[in-house]
This record gives sequence, structure tokens and C-alpha cells, in this order.
Amino acid sequence: MPTVRHHYRRSNTVQPMLTGQVDHVIGVDTHRDTITAAVVEAVTGGVLAQRTSGTQRMDYRHALSWAKHEAPQRRAWAIEGAGSYGAGLATYLLAQGETVYEIDRPARLARKNGAKNDDLDSIRAAREALARQHLATPRARGLREAMRALLVTRNGAVLMRTESINHLKSLIVTAPEGLRDQLRRHSTLHQVDQCARLRVRPEHSLEHRGTIRALRATARRIQVLEAEANELELNLRELVETCCPTLLQLHGVGVITAAQIFIAWSHPGRVRNEAAFASLAGAAPIPASSGQTIRYRLNHAGDRQLNRALHTIVLTRLRTDEQTRTYAARRTAEGKTPREIKRCLKRAVARQIYRHLNEAAHAA
Repeated sequence: MPTVRHHYRRSNTVQPMLTGQVDHVIGVDTHRDTITAAVVEAVTGGVLAQRTSGTQRMDYRHALSWAKHEAPQRRAWAIEGAGSYGAGLATYLLAQGETVYEIDRPARLARKNGAKNDDLDSIRAAREALARQHLATPRARGLREAMRALLVTRNGAVLMRTESINHLKSLIVTAPEGLRDQLRRHSTLHQVDQCARLRVRPEHSLEHRGTIRALRATARRIQVLEAEANELELNLRELVETCCPTLLQLHGVGVITAAQIFIAWSHPGRVRNEAAFASLAGAAPIPASSGQTIRYRLNHAGDRQLNRALHTIVLTRLRTDEQTRTYAARRTAEGKTPREIKRCLKRAVARQIYRHLNEAAHAA
């Protein structure tokens, strides 16, 4: 009789991150004028205390004193919206030596009555933190926050400039015939420059004068927005060269993409490894195999602005980097589609940039 061997697999269950690390978790639901906190026992998940306060510095001080009284032992804060309404509280707590984690919006429990309020959201934030295997610390302030403010403002200026150019084009299409013929067959740059210098003359009709004023105002708005975007880009370059000048030396990495990458990465240790960074960027491969077909599909999750920065780098390298073009040709011969090749390249760029940022941070 053959011997029957029993194979026992080791358990691959990963314990939640805070297991055994804290005695209490303080979940916080943040809004513009109020913060609602709930102290939850780490082992049982029971709610010990709750409070709602304002968003002034004195309110943060009172909240910390209350937390020390209700959770005197090992504690951690799980703040929803630590990058927006909860930024002030998170910054204050970190300055006081507290352990703070950033948590995205917790999933609401399925309830027939759809129960929701700030107290329930704060409890869910705490319990969500207790259940997760990985938690992120809040993004750094200071230089990174200055860079984020400049980048967001520049992006707004670029979008408004594009919208104004579209508006100028539509005005030219519907302009009086003589004015339309004068402007239509030129480049956008020439049209903007010419429209900005238009003058109203007495012999012009009422329609002609009104159209000229509209064209001139729109063209000058475009020029102002372009100058604003250029100035903000210069300010961004100064900050990028201050925090990580070697990032600009990587092929295909410009000032805007470098700033977006640094904003997402934030500081050493926030993203635990290169796989997590690729997942954050939406560049991690998602298995989509079936039968004998083995393939991966695009990841539409993650930080889309970071994904856009990686996509821009990949497109630049496909045009100008011989090694990247050779790789793309080889994968094309293997039957990969252009989208699949770009996904592979974005994953490789995410790995390279993550390692570069960590090495530069440790060397500083």
C-alpha cells in the first residue's frame, strides 16, 4: 500500500499593520470647520469615546489633551483627508511626536437605512486602519507642499490658456469677413500676437468694433496666462533643483514631470517599496490571463497625475532614446500591442525613478 503523504502549506495570512503595535486608534473625520474623533480599542474594536471640535490650533491642542486622557497608552491617529481638511491637525500632531497615518475614505457599511454621519465616519476610519495591512504616513509639508501649490496653480493657468485659445479660435470663425480673412490663415502664436494689437477705428461697424474688443481682450488674457505659467515653471525648477537636482538628469524627465513625481513620492519611507510606488502610479501590471493566453492589462487606478508623468517620460524616450526604441521593437516582434509595451515601460520607469529618489535621499 503506497504511503500517503500529507502536505501542509504554511499560512500566507498577513497580519494587519497595527496588530500588537498600538492599544488604541483614534479615527478622525475632517471637514472645513469641524473635526470628529473617535477612540477605538485596538483588540476589540470597541468605541471608548468620541468628540467634535473646531479646526483652530487651540482646538488641536484640546483634541490631543483629550486623546491622552482617553488613550493614555500606545496610540495612533487615522486621519481621513490628511492632505486637505485634516492637514492642519496632522501637521500639529506630527510636531507633537504623535503617530499619524493617512487613510482614504473608508468604505461605508451596507445598511438598509444608509446611516451616515461624522461620528460613524470617524469610527470607520479607526477600524479601517486596524484592518489594513499597509498604512501611509501623511505627505511631507514644507518644500513639497510649496512645489504642489506651484504645480497646481501652473496647471490651472495652462488649462485656462487652452480654454482661452479655443475661445479665440471660435471668435475668429464668427468674425466679420474682412477681419476673419485677416486672421484665419496663420498659426496660433501669430493670431494671438496680431489680435492683441488690434485697434478700433471710427469707420468700423458696431459689430466689427465689438469683435475687435473681444479678440483683443482674449488674446491679451492668453499672453498673461502664458507668462504666468512660464514664471511658475521657473519657480518649480528652483525647487526641483533644491530637493533632487539629479532627477532632471534622467532621460525624458523635465521640470513638470519631476515635480509631479516628487510630490507623489513625498519623502523616504512613505512608499514602502518600488512595487507600491508602481501601484501608486497605476503602472503595476494587472493579470488578465485566460486559458492559454497570458497577458496583463492597464491599471486605471492610482495617482493619475503621476501616471501621466510616467507616460510623458515613456513617450519622450520612445522618440529619442535608442535603447527604449530597441526594446519596443523587440516586444512588438513578440506580439505585444503598443499599449502593452507602454505599460511595461512605465513599470520600468517607475522602478528606476523610485530607486533614484531613495538613493538621492540617503546620499543627501
